[in-house]
Amino acid sequence: MEMDDVEITDEGGYHVEKEPPKNQDLTSLSLTAGELLSQYGWYLLLVSVLAYLLIQYLSKKISRQSSQSSSATPQDSAFVVKRQEAMEAARRKMQVELDAKAVLFKEKQKQQEEEKRRQKIEIWDSMTQGKSYKGDKKPSQTTEEASSSTTAQKPTTDKKPLRSADYNPLSGGAGGSCTFRPGRRGPSSGG
Repeated sequence: MEMDDVEITDEGGYHVEKEPPKNQDLTSLSLTAGELLSQYGWYLLLVSVLAYLLIQYLSKKISRQSSQSSSATPQDSAFVVKRQEAMEAARRKMQVELDAKAVLFKEKQKQQEEEKRRQKIEIWDSMTQGKSYKGDKKPSQTTEEASSSTTAQKPTTDKKPLRSADYNPLSGGAGGSCTFRPGRRGPSSGG
């Protein structure tokens, strides 16, 4: 620590030296604050700005919540109740429709299972009687074919054959333009 000497002279010619008042606590505090500001000044400034912005944001949010809670009137609550009741009614309506579809689906499934069971019984009966049964035919088709089988069947002899009976592809006697001709022997004539 540096001591500054102050010379004060009185009118009487006396020379008196006085030292400035010293407060060790304040000087060490000022030195520490100076060191902190010189080393971390930008950080401190940034932290203080962020703290200020956070306080502003929170105060706006609190004021907004208090204004919303004070603006909630019985009319708003009645509107909310009506909207919830409408949603519940729509849910009930959709559930009734879904239940009806489920009942129809179950009935359709039962009918299909009954049809499959009946077809299996028919297959078993036809096999025990020694008849052949084609599984890919539907019952409605088999009854139509059975009624058409009692009527006279036309012979299929009026079809024209695709090629003559004396045709042999290995004999080469086809006479078409697609015959094999070997190339010429000898040197090629070009020039």
